[in-house]
Order: sequence, then C-alpha cells, then structure tokens
Amino acid sequence: MERSEIETKMVDLLVEELGIEREKIAMGSKFEEDLEVDSLGVVELLMALEDNFDVNIPDEEAENISTVSEAVDIVAAKVNG
Repeated sequence: MERSEIETKMVDLLVEELGIEREKIAMGSKFEEDLEVDSLGVVELLMALEDNFDVNIPDEEAENISTVSEAVDIVAAKVNG
C-alpha cells in the first residue's frame, strides 16, 4: 500500500473516530499537543488503525507514537512488511 493511501486513511480516521477538523491535521501534528487528543483518544485511534489496516501495533511501539507521521510510518511498515 502506498504511503499516500495510508496518510489519506489516517486523516479520515482522525476525522471520523475522534472528530478532529480535517484542516487541523498535518503529518507533523502531535496528537496530544496539536490535535488535543487525550490518552483515551490515542487508544481509540490505535484500535481503529489495527481494525482498518489489519495490523497489530504492540504497546511498546504504540508508546513511541506522538505525531500523525509516526503513526503512518508504523502502519506502513506493518502493511508493507
């Protein structure tokens, strides 16, 4: 799957699952600081990512995700093996 497809799906998930305004989302956006996503929101997003991309993101890796781009990187690595 192309990175651009993953980025598009990621933005869609942030809008649909967490109610974030599309224009506020950039690849460099930090979930907690820029997008005001609390820890529960991050957990919800991770579950949505796992469901939508059919991947498993272990807690150790999830703890290192702070930006939209980092989430895309992890999903891309999992999807593309």
